[in-house]
Amino acid sequence: MKTILGIDIGSSKTVAIIADIGEEPTITGVGIAKSKGIKKGTITNIDQAAASIKEAVTDAKRIAGTSVKKTIVSISSAYIKSTKSYGIVNIPENEIGISEINRAIQTALHNATIPNDYIVLQAIPYNFKVDDISEIDDPEGMSGSRLEVSIHIVLAQKSSIENIKKMLKIAGLTIENIVLSSFASAIATLNEDEQEQGVALIDIGATTSDLSIFKDNSVRWTDFLGVGSHHITNDLAMALHTPLATAEDLKLNISKYSDEEIIEIPSNAEADNTQDVSVSTMKEIMYARIYETLMLLNKKIESSGMKEKLTGIVLTGGFTNLDNLRETAISLFGNMSVRIAKPKEVDGLFDNLKKPEYSTAIGLILYALGKHSSYEIDSNRKFRSKYSIEEPIPHKDVEINNIAEDTNNLETEREKVMTILDDKKEESSLISKLNMWFKNLF
Repeated sequence: MKTILGIDIGSSKTVAIIADIGEEPTITGVGIAKSKGIKKGTITNIDQAAASIKEAVTDAKRIAGTSVKKTIVSISSAYIKSTKSYGIVNIPENEIGISEINRAIQTALHNATIPNDYIVLQAIPYNFKVDDISEIDDPEGMSGSRLEVSIHIVLAQKSSIENIKKMLKIAGLTIENIVLSSFASAIATLNEDEQEQGVALIDIGATTSDLSIFKDNSVRWTDFLGVGSHHITNDLAMALHTPLATAEDLKLNISKYSDEEIIEIPSNAEADNTQDVSVSTMKEIMYARIYETLMLLNKKIESSGMKEKLTGIVLTGGFTNLDNLRETAISLFGNMSVRIAKPKEVDGLFDNLKKPEYSTAIGLILYALGKHSSYEIDSNRKFRSKYSIEEPIPHKDVEINNIAEDTNNLETEREKVMTILDDKKEESSLISKLNMWFKNLF
């Protein structure tokens, strides 16, 4: 049995979960700390962020009674961009096995255009084609002479990965894997039908919204919006001239009051000064920000070009605890179904992790099981399959390097031949000139 440490680094809180991984995970330790040094999903102070991680992990270790050094950690979509690529390979033996699938995915990855300041975080196939038959979910075991694959590639800034590694090193940890936060949330919340038929998963936290679109059992598109529930807190604090702590409390408990009520709240004007505020006014302020956030997310879904292929919207994250969110989303997203998603239940110390804001953290633990996708190139550039998680098949670096080396060798030989030809041309030209000189003499 393997012990896993998953760390979700959010803008408002850092969650550390320790679980024993067998056929299913069992949570043995949980630690939650207020995040410091993180703003809008990005690291602003490595030492402060590391201290938050260390606090959460220390609590989780104490409860679990075990020590774990390696971690699966989430990364915000704020650091991410994505691209697509395509690969094709011949199947000499006419039998498609794991190695052939690996080779096809690696070829697609090799064909991709990767900016110099980015590295591959995850590469996930979304369509296989065997000979002339397309839309194959899993080609393993099939017969064919040619295998083609399309892949969705998640890219991360090199600097962001280095900063995450530094942050965890300060906290006394090393990285086993890095997983896109919205991908982890999807593992924890989406069912098989949703992934097959097509949904947009929206994970809205304190200051960020991560968006992933799934279709045909694979992630097809990812995006990010720098808006979250803390913006509602700011709106209330500014409009009502009240402290942020009061605004946060009002936001979380607004459903306890009726629209007709007038409540007394602290004022920023003077110490111990209060004011009367209408609950309906507060709800209007909140609704305006909620509607704007969902509208911006809807525009991003439309920009993906996949909205017409989707059957529903799945909302998760702390933002979903707000009153009447689902009703607002239904009115905005049109004919699509809208579901508020909590993470799937896991054995062990799960009772305090049932809320939507823990979807990413639970997803990191479920990621370790490897049941979320048939094939993937992970953040270590290793090939992971549903058949092999502990010992994933290494990617074909040697094969690709040999291709590049062969290409370089051919180019070198070509340059040598061109040089010889140029010398021959010069020699031929000199002989022609001598012949003309002799002819003129006689």
